[in-house]
Amino acid sequence: MKMQALALAFMAATAIGGLAWVFIYPLLSGERQAEQRRASFAKTEPVARRAERAQRSRREQVEESLKEVEDRHKKASQIALTTKIAMAGLSWSKQQFFIISGGLGLAAAAAAMFIGTGILLALPFGFAAGFGVPRWLLGYLKKRREKKFMDALPDAVDIIVRGIKAGLPLFDSIKVVVADAPEPLRTEFSAIVETQAIGMPLGDACLRLYERMPLPEANFFGIVVSIQQKAGGNLAEALSNLSKVLRDRKRMQAKIKAMSMEAKASAGIIGSMPPAIMMIVYFLNPGYISLLWTTPMGHLMLAGSAGWMTIGILVMKKMINFDF
Repeated sequence: MKMQALALAFMAATAIGGLAWVFIYPLLSGERQAEQRRASFAKTEPVARRAERAQRSRREQVEESLKEVEDRHKKASQIALTTKIAMAGLSWSKQQFFIISGGLGLAAAAAAMFIGTGILLALPFGFAAGFGVPRWLLGYLKKRREKKFMDALPDAVDIIVRGIKAGLPLFDSIKVVVADAPEPLRTEFSAIVETQAIGMPLGDACLRLYERMPLPEANFFGIVVSIQQKAGGNLAEALSNLSKVLRDRKRMQAKIKAMSMEAKASAGIIGSMPPAIMMIVYFLNPGYISLLWTTPMGHLMLAGSAGWMTIGILVMKKMINFDF
């Protein structure tokens, strides 16, 4: 009996000690306070999660903006004729352009028939004058206008950067560019001001600059402003870096042009040799070469030679023009 009483007492003491260890010891040892303190530190986890979500949201906004720009770039690769006319700085309508093209084609065909070249040469001359010359003129005027825009864009970006650093809003800084910049940059930036004035966000208005002036540099400007408007950031620093990139690209373009001048000169000499030799032979012995425009076989050979010369010139042009 005595042993049983001792065993029961031991078991009771053990149970009481275990209960005291579980419920009383944490209060006396400070473990409960430590747990509460750890819980208070753990409450900062949702803040980190919110920061992570904000960072993810900003990244998604940037990716969305870049996707929109890529879609706009694909659409800009198919430029309508009226847009090309506007890019060239002309005020013609589509109907006026077709009328001028048709008049040039008919005039060239009539002139070829008048000098006695025959129908086989009159039709190619008329087609080239009516279809090729007006579009070549549009391309030439467009490139000349784009070059003027590119020469003035880095200075305009620097003006915007200085205005932002001085405390002006971006919209007012763009207005300063409109007041002082030369053409065609003044017209393009005034279009941004007018588009934003009718309710379009400034970032979207700057992105539309690429639709009127399809240059990578104009696209860079629109991307920087659009991303800053949607995701935030230091706009002055971003535009300052953009200005440096624009000047570096311009310097690289000038270097490439200088390095390719020798190849362009060689291509010009090779391309001009057949017509020059033809004229020299005509002055020395007209009867020898006049068979080319006095006989049907000569007409065919002359048309074939002109076609092959055109293909060769286009191939050489493709080889010596570099895009970067």
